[in-house]
Amino acid sequence: MELIPAIDLKQGHCVRLLRGEFDQETRYDLDPNVLAKRYLDWGASWLHVVDLDGAQSGERTNAPVIEGLANSGLKLQVGGGIRSTADIRQVLQWAERAVVGSMAIQAPTEFIAALAELGSQRITLAVDVKLDPNGLAKIVTHGWQTQSALSLDEGLALFVDHGLVHVLCTDVARDGAMLGPNTELYAACVKRWPQLQWQASGGVRNASDLEQLAATGASAAIAGKALLENRIPVQELAPFLPNA
Repeated sequence: MELIPAIDLKQGHCVRLLRGEFDQETRYDLDPNVLAKRYLDWGASWLHVVDLDGAQSGERTNAPVIEGLANSGLKLQVGGGIRSTADIRQVLQWAERAVVGSMAIQAPTEFIAALAELGSQRITLAVDVKLDPNGLAKIVTHGWQTQSALSLDEGLALFVDHGLVHVLCTDVARDGAMLGPNTELYAACVKRWPQLQWQASGGVRNASDLEQLAATGASAAIAGKALLENRIPVQELAPFLPNA
């Protein structure tokens, strides 16, 4: 399993949100390019970038920062505010992969066409979920503000026969909360859809969490806050960084 560091951008700054709430923001006094260089030096090969302004308003105001990160030496996976195939094309000018969430659920036919046109290796489906009272994972959209009627399985069933490869799954309740990842969720995902490359996101606190995620069969783990705050010694990250 590969560790993919994450940078969330708001008005050009590195931030983290608690459970996706825009009024629960922590801003870090770290230049995004300096942070990317740090992760490259640690041995990372990918960087996950979220344009929070894009997710909230649809305005790609962080484009200059993202273009700069494209020259960092890391491969970029970029999401936030992608609402059309044209948006995917724009993001793919800078990134190796575009992360698409709300658009896929709202316009599945367009998303399927984008997979065919642009290539399934260049698009990651983001399925952000909240557990209902019965423990069923239900998809949320629009920066985690809108509850979809679809379960995780129902959402994936729309796309698995159309070339989908990469899926980033976030348990919203764990994101930024430092509560540990929902390993049961990811183990179930891998078991149910073993043909997919799963990226687990939300809750990573320490190397033990990464080891547990690796045991689920996930292909990658996304970590933001724990790395921003240097909560995990670099030597403990090395087994999960391909160039360490």
